[in-house]
Amino acid sequence: MITITDRAQNKINTLISENSYDNSYFLRVSVESGGCSGLSYKLDFDNQEKPGDQFFEDKGIRIALDIKSFLYLAGTELDFTDGINGKGFNFNNPNASRTCACGESFSV
Repeated sequence: MITITDRAQNKINTLISENSYDNSYFLRVSVESGGCSGLSYKLDFDNQEKPGDQFFEDKGIRIALDIKSFLYLAGTELDFTDGINGKGFNFNNPNASRTCACGESFSV
């Protein structure tokens, strides 16, 4: 399961509104090979379910993960920062044994 902070919820809702997505859209969170630590996070909006998708909901945000990504992301908290040190979504992943400096890739 992935949880979402209040800041991430606010930013996701803003993005949904700005793009005029209807209620059929959900947040797709996945893990891909790549990045300086070996695996990288990917966020996107989608309205097409795929075989094997795992769905969760937190703070009114529907989240989809494929089964491979679920294994890497179970227990992760999605946050959003808008500070002087950088702006964007951050993954607080308890499964990551190493994370790169930019926070966009990790290894287990």
